[in-house]
Amino acid sequence: MKRVLRKSLIVVLAMMIILVLFVIISFVRHKICSSKEKDLRTPLGALVEVNGHNMSVYIEGKGDKTLVFLSGGGTCSPILDFKSLYSLLTDEYKIVVVEKFGYGFSDVVDEKRDIDTILSETRMALDKAEVQGPYILCPHSMSGLEALYWAQKYPKEVEAIIGLDMAVPGYYDEMNISIPVMKAGQYGAALGITRWIPSLAESDAMKFGTLSDKEKEIYKAVFYQRTATVTMINEVKTVKDNANVVKEKGVPQVPMLLFVSNGSGGTGFTEERWRSIPKEYISASENARFIELDCPHYVHDYKYEEIGKEIRNFEKINYE
Repeated sequence: MKRVLRKSLIVVLAMMIILVLFVIISFVRHKICSSKEKDLRTPLGALVEVNGHNMSVYIEGKGDKTLVFLSGGGTCSPILDFKSLYSLLTDEYKIVVVEKFGYGFSDVVDEKRDIDTILSETRMALDKAEVQGPYILCPHSMSGLEALYWAQKYPKEVEAIIGLDMAVPGYYDEMNISIPVMKAGQYGAALGITRWIPSLAESDAMKFGTLSDKEKEIYKAVFYQRTATVTMINEVKTVKDNANVVKEKGVPQVPMLLFVSNGSGGTGFTEERWRSIPKEYISASENARFIELDCPHYVHDYKYEEIGKEIRNFEKINYE
């Protein structure tokens, strides 16, 4: 009996030693790779100072109308994530991608993420980048709350909202959010464990979009530094409260076009329920419609050509 117990203890101790060695090797490897990837992490846009930190703002294209793209929660590289879509529109519109703190090339900050703070930072970043409104907001997923709140609070600054499978308050009445899972992702990224699973870095933008090989390398380099950042986690912790703030203010009466996915890609909803929630929401609007797309949640990485055409048509119908 003592021999069996001793062997068991030896096995457990050996496994613990192997695990510790793996973590040490992984962390050292992560630091070495990060150093080699430094040039790949050169900001693609401008860095502007917002409340003492750097926020990334990317600007491209010309036109009288300004499309402001706002990323979904956890999207590590918004500038590259949206590129397949906005590259089709730069001939006619000014394109702006605002990377919130904790995302892309912006600083990671451990601060409050209530809806007023997030919107204030976005507006300040645009002001610092000398991008004047009014804007056509193009939010994906969680940023739909920010876009709706923007239209509620500053209606003169928002010409329209084009939702890329964007969130509306009703989603968060039913959504289950696991902070421990996000924390695990945070620790995995910090220790370099995510580098051992290359498929994790292969986003929909890389697999289905039009990114060049160089842009894919940049995306990977950003992914390894911007996975489940503390800023992202703080944002998720407050998202239900933010949704309630938006819900209480009603549906903003601005033109809206919502592209709605089939709910696959990690939403946690059935297709029927995923599609019904935004339909119910915009039923209270006098000038809103939706287009159903048979693709996962990151619609702009799958149906960018169709979405690009519909944006042009929508803009002409509403503003000519």
